[in-house]
Amino acid sequence: MHRKTVNAVIVNAAHDVRCESREMSWRDEQVLVKVERGGICGSDIHYYQEGRAGMSVLKAPMILGHEFVGVIEYAPENAALKTGQRVAVNPSRPCRQCRLCQEGRQNLCRAMRFMGSAQYFPHVDGGFADYVAVSPEQCVAYSENAEARVIAFAEPLAVCIHAVRQAGNLVGKRVLVTGAGPIGCLVIAASLASGATEVVATDVSDRCRQLAKQMGASLTLDPRDTAHTAVWAENGGSFDVCFEASGAGAAVVSLVEFTRPGGIIVQLGMGAAEVNYPIGPLLVKEVQLRGSFRFTDEFTTAVRWLEQGKIDPLPLLSAEMPMQEAAHALELASDKARAAKVQLVF
Repeated sequence: MHRKTVNAVIVNAAHDVRCESREMSWRDEQVLVKVERGGICGSDIHYYQEGRAGMSVLKAPMILGHEFVGVIEYAPENAALKTGQRVAVNPSRPCRQCRLCQEGRQNLCRAMRFMGSAQYFPHVDGGFADYVAVSPEQCVAYSENAEARVIAFAEPLAVCIHAVRQAGNLVGKRVLVTGAGPIGCLVIAASLASGATEVVATDVSDRCRQLAKQMGASLTLDPRDTAHTAVWAENGGSFDVCFEASGAGAAVVSLVEFTRPGGIIVQLGMGAAEVNYPIGPLLVKEVQLRGSFRFTDEFTTAVRWLEQGKIDPLPLLSAEMPMQEAAHALELASDKARAAKVQLVF
């Protein structure tokens, strides 16, 4: 067993995030990664603002972060990874033994230990530290020619590629994305990269709508502009596939109207716990409602797409801040009017 003192971004309770020293340990079969940078996600913001993310409630201090990249500091002799390699780290730690894992649906593993999550106790620490120990299987090496700030988008992009896969073949399809935060914007880009001919986006934020345009949306609208959105419900609906990325109840309900008969709705926004859902129209139009949660092998796909420049996520990068300013970075990332994605530099 190896031991090392590291500096980490630790959330103790709501509005209590500090950069503190902590002793970590790792085993010979693990990889030690010197973290370069990491992106702040919505769940990090929830832990900071509320001391919880959905049903996951903080019961003890926890290292935040699950979108991060770094450089191999130590690798086991039998690993394919080598010291000095640059890697993106997959934060998923499924059991790999259960039926769902054996079926290739590791994202649904009931025993998943996802980094930076308070779902279980003891909590699973995340990657916002200057050093992190992970299994070799979690590391995806990438080219020296790729920028770390680009590859740090691999985890959220993997979420979006998984959502696109849930929708099936998008070639030639007309797509609507509701919610143009970082996930919605990456869904726009992933849809176009997967063959969609047109992607329309909605968001109540003017800044988010501008970002959606930069990420490839052909049209963006404020969903409250019903004079323009009402036309989407004519003749049974306008879109072949709709991705709901806001979690807002009104958006969730509206997509049944906007989806054409026989179309598909993919739900990946998690805001609304309950909605008064129009089951009748869903049924008579034979619209398929599909959930989308995290990712499986799409993480490697995301790294490759970013490495090859298939998707440019940098319009979404609003700020880069040192880890010592984590609390300020979380405040900035919480403000939709000022920021999309904020990255911490270690």
